[in-house]
Amino acid sequence: MYAGMKKTYTHVYYGDGKGKTTAALGLALRASGHGKKAVVVLFLKDWKCGELKQLERLPNIAVLCGRLSGGNFVFEMTDAEKAETKAMHDGLLRDSLELLRRGDCDLLVLDEAIDAYQLGVLDAGLLEGLVKGKPEDLELVLTGHKPDPWMLEHADYVTEMTKRKHPYDEGARARKGIEY
Repeated sequence: MYAGMKKTYTHVYYGDGKGKTTAALGLALRASGHGKKAVVVLFLKDWKCGELKQLERLPNIAVLCGRLSGGNFVFEMTDAEKAETKAMHDGLLRDSLELLRRGDCDLLVLDEAIDAYQLGVLDAGLLEGLVKGKPEDLELVLTGHKPDPWMLEHADYVTEMTKRKHPYDEGARARKGIEY
């Protein structure tokens, strides 16, 4: 390693294009292949995409997934459903931090954490504390659509996925095995 270089980094995969979650999960698969322990936390999703079903079969990848209260998008939720979703998301983040504290996490993927943070259904202080005070031995990944400037400032890798064209714009539905 070169003098002055970090041992681990923070990654931000963001934008309106396809591939943010897939890139993050690919990194978890790569880490697992080298014997590292990965923890993948899903926010704002109450279904498991095909990649997660496979990753869960690997012994050194933990997947933490809650559900959305009422099964609705956040903008459709009642205040009570938002509060329940936030409590669940906060619990998932705390659970992942406990795995980190115990030494059971080398790579932490926080999928859709950017959006959960911005929608107010993830504890802002907890997320900011993790990102700004990231342990030196943790590789951290955040995904979402529009990161706050402080997130980009604390990231070492920033990758924007930009949609140029997508079948969804023509009314196509997501396909099992391809988009999820």
